[in-house]
Amino acid sequence: MKNRNKIRWGIIGLGNIANQFADDLKLIEDAELIAVASRDIDKATEFAKKHNCNTFYDSYDALFLDDRVDIIYIATPHNSHTELSVKAMKSGKHVLCEKPLSLSYNDAVKMIEASKKYNKFFMEAFWTRFIPSIREVLSKVKNGEIGEIKYLKADFAYYNSELGIRLTDKKLGGGALYDIGVYPLFLSYIMLGIPEEIITKSTYHTTGVDLQTTMILQYKLAQSVLHAGLVSASDMKATISGTKGRIDIDSPWFMTEAYSIIENEQEEKFRIPNIGKGYTHEAVECHTCIRNEQIESKLWSHQNSLDLSHIVEKVKNQIGLEFD
Repeated sequence: MKNRNKIRWGIIGLGNIANQFADDLKLIEDAELIAVASRDIDKATEFAKKHNCNTFYDSYDALFLDDRVDIIYIATPHNSHTELSVKAMKSGKHVLCEKPLSLSYNDAVKMIEASKKYNKFFMEAFWTRFIPSIREVLSKVKNGEIGEIKYLKADFAYYNSELGIRLTDKKLGGGALYDIGVYPLFLSYIMLGIPEEIITKSTYHTTGVDLQTTMILQYKLAQSVLHAGLVSASDMKATISGTKGRIDIDSPWFMTEAYSIIENEQEEKFRIPNIGKGYTHEAVECHTCIRNEQIESKLWSHQNSLDLSHIVEKVKNQIGLEFD
């Protein structure tokens, strides 16, 4: 990396999440947003103005060729992640790519291989892994504070009255599983690992994508019950239950600032505020890894992303979801 104080970011795919991410970058002292790109120049102009960014492009390739950019945050539709991530790394950029990493395990492998080939930092933007409360919960679970885990429950569901093209189009990787179902699957994975068996059921949109999917993950000594849906709301709390007690993660659990440990009918509350919306924490991890010349994070590694991609693909195949 170039020898300077700030790490310079570029962003492609300028939707709602990219706006939130750009807001959070402003809270990081050694981060600077210097270029953004959209295929719609008006959108690029508006985004750049909103976030005090002087450089904007109407093509992703132009941003890839900007020598000032150290790392690119890719927040485009799911189906474009693989191609754009590989192209960015080939152009000499580090990459933080939004989840899901790709729409197939084989494509996820290609992305990891590109990181190794071009010696560039690459990470799936699973921001939940870096939320302080989640990190603390994981540490306590691994330390055995609630005993041996037997049951985990997590969902991510909301009512969306107007399902747009992004959520319903097979070409874009639409549906509940890939848009939000990856979150409860992620929680089960970091707490319990790779399941021995997966049982799933879904309801579908007329386009063939899943509107809601419920999953049971069977482990040797534990079970997870998970749900993702676009047609009704859930409380979006999560529970991890063990032989000594349980942990309840406050809603919305995937960006929580608080959790409780319940043992012997006694509840103890813990609260750790996020910085900004919470995207700051994954961005700081990117900075740390880049400065240490790492091509992957130890907290959310290449193998972690591949494992999760493989689990998601098993669910996809079981519910008969096929992307164009």
